[in-house]
Amino acid sequence: MPPKEIVFPVVFDYSELGKDSKNWGTFLLQMKTHGQDVNAVFNKKFSSFAIFEGKYGEDFSPYQVSSNFRPRDQDKKFVKDLRKWLADSEIDKGMKEPLSLREIREGERIDLFCKILHICEVTKDEWMVFVWDGTDTPPVSIQTMLEDEMDNPLPLQLESLPFSRDILCTFPTVGTILRVIVDQGSEKLSLHLLKVGKWVRFLKIICEVHAGLWRGVLMPSTKLRYMPDEDLLVSQRQRFYDERLFSKWERMPLSSFPWPSRITETDYEHVPFVTLMDVVTHSEVTAKFKCVVRVAAIVPWRAEDFCSPPGTYRMRLTLEDPTARIHAFVYAEDGEKFFEGYPPVDVLKRKRNKLLGIAESDDGNEINNAPRNPPWVQCCLKSYYLVKGDVWGSRRYRIFGTRLAT
Repeated sequence: MPPKEIVFPVVFDYSELGKDSKNWGTFLLQMKTHGQDVNAVFNKKFSSFAIFEGKYGEDFSPYQVSSNFRPRDQDKKFVKDLRKWLADSEIDKGMKEPLSLREIREGERIDLFCKILHICEVTKDEWMVFVWDGTDTPPVSIQTMLEDEMDNPLPLQLESLPFSRDILCTFPTVGTILRVIVDQGSEKLSLHLLKVGKWVRFLKIICEVHAGLWRGVLMPSTKLRYMPDEDLLVSQRQRFYDERLFSKWERMPLSSFPWPSRITETDYEHVPFVTLMDVVTHSEVTAKFKCVVRVAAIVPWRAEDFCSPPGTYRMRLTLEDPTARIHAFVYAEDGEKFFEGYPPVDVLKRKRNKLLGIAESDDGNEINNAPRNPPWVQCCLKSYYLVKGDVWGSRRYRIFGTRLAT
């Protein structure tokens, strides 16, 4: 007895050959399993096919059939529905050029062209797709209050738990990795068919900001299409990434060009920059780096409390760039260099406000509840560990060799 036979619709795309429509093929196929995979097999002994015009109309006669094809009563309705879907589908209408991640806008339905890096279930029945195109998402203003950072800190990532080092090391170190959450009504997108490593075009995806981090949302209206590796956009994005990866200075955030703010200086001016993803995936536990970052938050937030106990700086900064967020500490003599000694509290406040992008009025007073837009600044980081028996799990970061000159 032959394996189970199922009818499949197949679209034949003749647009590149100069034809002005797409045609439908109806195939009777055998479904076979190989291991855990299910395959559709065309077997001349059992299978058959018929090809119909793709244009919407009343002609339901196939223009090409196999010798063993037998018409079925439901063929007419089947082809009619497929023609209507094709006519209504925005996928096959004149599509706009898709945006890159550096061009996304908050709250708008956009077309996005990205590579799928990872797919995971972040909580029960809630899935997240990680996509990338080699560019950087634009910086966003930070809405949270500084005084809330101690009890309700900014998250370092959108997923509830950080990835293992093994997974992180599979990600590119240049360019934003956008987290895309799946709306509960979007099951029809058949996300189980998405393949890691493939380029895909999302139509009508929404991008939004959560806790100062960009994320995408797949809606019920979102459509997607796989793109071949030979597509011109794929080669363009890959070439742009390669240029950034091997350039001495282009690992800087794209929005920081031509150079980050001059409010900080380092002891290593001629050392090339790396990204925060370079830092967190570095092959050695202890190392030194120079990065271009924004300071998104600080603990403690009051300038009066930067030295605790008196005479010893103890602070934690939340640093971010387009690739990652981390915590980095300013401690003791590194803090003394950072603030150029022990200036008065009013000077410390002014330095803090510049560093964190806190808005001030013309008379120098802070504007309450105003969004913060931290500038891009350069800093030196060193990594270290706290527990010898767990060097990677206890790995931390500390700012050194950096001066806040403003």
